[in-house]
Amino acid sequence: MKLSIIDYGAGNLPSIERALRNLGAESECITKPEQIAAARALILPGVGHFSAFVTGLREGNLTSALRQALTRGIPVLGICLGLQAMFASSAEAPGESGLDLIHENVQALPTNVKSPHIGWNQLRRLRESILLRDIPDDAYFYFAHSYAAAAGEPHTAAVCDHGFPFSAVLEQDNLMAVQFHPEQSGEAGWRVLRNFLEWAQ
Repeated sequence: MKLSIIDYGAGNLPSIERALRNLGAESECITKPEQIAAARALILPGVGHFSAFVTGLREGNLTSALRQALTRGIPVLGICLGLQAMFASSAEAPGESGLDLIHENVQALPTNVKSPHIGWNQLRRLRESILLRDIPDDAYFYFAHSYAAAAGEPHTAAVCDHGFPFSAVLEQDNLMAVQFHPEQSGEAGWRVLRNFLEWAQ
């Protein structure tokens, strides 16, 4: 199965393509709404600023197509900012709307912890997880972010504790997302991508 990586104009696409290639997966970068409509499985990677991210999706006419794909049951994996975009809004860009698939807001990491949160950290699982299948509980993943979504039900499968428990793995129906970068998280991160591939087929 070919994975379609949404290219909204700025993102860490080469590293994700390389990780998928190493897993033996075929992928393509897509930029048009009709390509999203034809996709069998989608990856939405994100780096940078929330405003630039959602503006890139909107100006490419990709927002509506992505929402429709999710409504139709197409498997979607959001990465880093791709997770945050699933929420209603972010404190990083007041006035900008996210995809609002989860009707909560992304907030800044508190001032009593180091921000941005850059480096390796562990997860705390709240329930059984598709993306974390066969991954040891003590595995480390690579994070790089200053904003996060507070853990909530029923969408959060695992949290990371950094100032507060934030949603590190999101699983809700056909919507999957991770706050960490699986493509930079070594063997555990590759297993996350493989689990998504196997589940999406």
